[in-house]
Amino acid sequence: MKGYLKKAFAVMMAGVMVCGILTGCGSKKEETKAETTAETGTESAADGAASEVKTVEEGVLKVAMECGYAPYNWTQPTDENGAVPISGSSDYAYGYDVMMAKHVAEKLGLELEIVKLDWDSLVPAVQSGTVDCVIAGQSITSDRLQSVDFTTPYYYASIITLVKADGPYADAKSVADLDGATCTSQLNTVWYDTCIPQIPNVNQLPAQESAPAMLVALSAGKCDAVVTDMPTGMAALVAYPDFKLLDFAGTDGDFEVSEEEINIGISVKKDSPLTAQLNEALKDLTTEDFDSMMEEAISVQPLSE
Repeated sequence: MKGYLKKAFAVMMAGVMVCGILTGCGSKKEETKAETTAETGTESAADGAASEVKTVEEGVLKVAMECGYAPYNWTQPTDENGAVPISGSSDYAYGYDVMMAKHVAEKLGLELEIVKLDWDSLVPAVQSGTVDCVIAGQSITSDRLQSVDFTTPYYYASIITLVKADGPYADAKSVADLDGATCTSQLNTVWYDTCIPQIPNVNQLPAQESAPAMLVALSAGKCDAVVTDMPTGMAALVAYPDFKLLDFAGTDGDFEVSEEEINIGISVKKDSPLTAQLNEALKDLTTEDFDSMMEEAISVQPLSE
């Protein structure tokens, strides 16, 4: 929701809602059609591909992501498994977000370009019109909705906790059982801002710049636990076999989060007709498709080999 691993392996799992991006201009008839599309999301992908998709660069969908947040997105040296070249780099990007970017670009009849940016640079890039959208495991939160629009969710990510399997909190059955733990998570995420403060007597360390960094902190013994989402946690277990995943979902002892905080969406520029066009491109995908794609991403992440 943008509301839900180690840099070395570029693996980490974040989020699930949908948004809009760039506005177009033209004749009164075209403007009316764009407005109707933005409000209803009913325009067909074929129509959008034909004339209505307005992007930063004509015929190209520029998608920003970290390329270091597996299994959502990561960097690799080859195009194995269908990875996409990273703009201005000899490397390639792959992961769940790249799979989704390829899907929507194809539906809209656009060429895909992946732009690698730091986490805190993603929203500003959309706002400034540097990129068309962000597909990067972002939760669709109220705070983010003040800056950008979101599409409908392209993933639903539950919140989990990672601890050391031989650590003092390995047998925790609820958030309350983490009482007194030293915790951290990634900067500007629902995990850090909303979830960690719910732990009784928590010692909340400064937020980490990236998901891989928070996993390194746990591995190095700098904290007792990190809070993240299920895909990130599952991917982390591959790289860190000494970690244990704690899932309190379905119990009275779970983290309290809103739907918006665990729904992951595509963020776009405010009031852009691209939001509705992306929604149209996403509408044929089911939660079963989301889960299947995520399982595939986890299976081919760098350290799964």
